[in-house]
Amino acid sequence: QVQLVESGGGSVQAGGSLTLSCAVSGYTRYCLRWFRQVPGLPRQRVAGIYTVGGSPYYADSVKGRFTISQENAKNTIYLKMNRLTPEDTAMYYCATRPGSCIPGRLGDPSAYTSWGQGTQVTVSS
Repeated sequence: QVQLVESGGGSVQAGGSLTLSCAVSGYTRYCLRWFRQVPGLPRQRVAGIYTVGGSPYYADSVKGRFTISQENAKNTIYLKMNRLTPEDTAMYYCATRPGSCIPGRLGDPSAYTSWGQGTQVTVSS
């Protein structure tokens, strides 16, 4: 059974940092995306990784500020978020699909088969 457990959200002031974690169980070869969502708007992909290779993905809005990494021993993916701004305020979700990422559907939430419960990130000015 695949399970994704997120942690690490919270409230910070602008300029601060947070690290989100997504602990994955059930498989080790997968495509993972971090999405975020503000009420009333579609989920927006933020960053992504394929656990067995390739370059990580970052949305332009977070490039240079966010870093995605993996810890294989814990089967956990991290999203280190630096220089946070109020525009980063959202519910953050990790999502996975087994095997490779699907070109052309990397930002399509329906391409991912398992989701974490979400963790809220709030950045105050």
